[in-house]
Amino acid sequence: MWAFYVYVFILGLIVGSFVNVLIYRIPARKSIVAPRSACVSCGKRLTVPDLVPVFSYIFLRGRCRHCGARISPRYPLVELLTAAVFAVLAIRFGFSVPFFAYAYLMTILIAVFFIDIDHRIIPNGLVLAALAGGLVYFAWNCISPAPQVFGDDKWWTPLAGLLPGSGFLLFVAIVGSIIYRTEDAMGMGDVKLMAPIGLFLGWKLCITALAVSVLLGGLISMVLMLLGIKKRKDTVAFGPFIVAGAFVTMIWGWELMQWFFNYISA
Repeated sequence: MWAFYVYVFILGLIVGSFVNVLIYRIPARKSIVAPRSACVSCGKRLTVPDLVPVFSYIFLRGRCRHCGARISPRYPLVELLTAAVFAVLAIRFGFSVPFFAYAYLMTILIAVFFIDIDHRIIPNGLVLAALAGGLVYFAWNCISPAPQVFGDDKWWTPLAGLLPGSGFLLFVAIVGSIIYRTEDAMGMGDVKLMAPIGLFLGWKLCITALAVSVLLGGLISMVLMLLGIKKRKDTVAFGPFIVAGAFVTMIWGWELMQWFFNYISA
């Protein structure tokens, strides 16, 4: 099993390198396939020694081999984060269909996390890619139900997950636009993002993921205001909290639900 975890971690590093491509190119409306990667400062094409995840950054001391320009530490951070996420998923699900399904979803969500922080957008292309993967996962569940993942063996449970998260956020967006007379109360990208997450998690865990996202968003926003980084009327990108809530729910969703019901019944 340790060999499996090592392979998964290495796979995560490689996928993380691709996630960096998504984060940089999608907001710029560039192809994620061509041309080959190049230094953003001097435009020189990067070769294999420049593209080894994490290690290239260390060996090059965080600078371009051609022009010496500083390379953002976010690149190795994203690679390590993706590898860590893959490793945790492997520990939780082992070598299984749910592992590959959630690894696929988290690859997209990590890209969403950083794009939303930088640009306050959640690209439709990433949402559609997540939905496509969710439909494949739904088809697999129809053939081989996974009650340990969705909580029951009903074929429609993943489809029902499309409704609660997106529906609630859509309600918040409509009410917020009426009360505050602004469209910034809740972005429609957040509404759309909850749809594929619900498809992968099912309706029960979708509600849990939404609750965790709202809780994290509220706590961190409060901390930012206390530190003076944000003011009460400032907006905060909610996409990263949705991503964090989805991942927490993938790993500990059923345990959180059990704890909650035990708490309210105590």
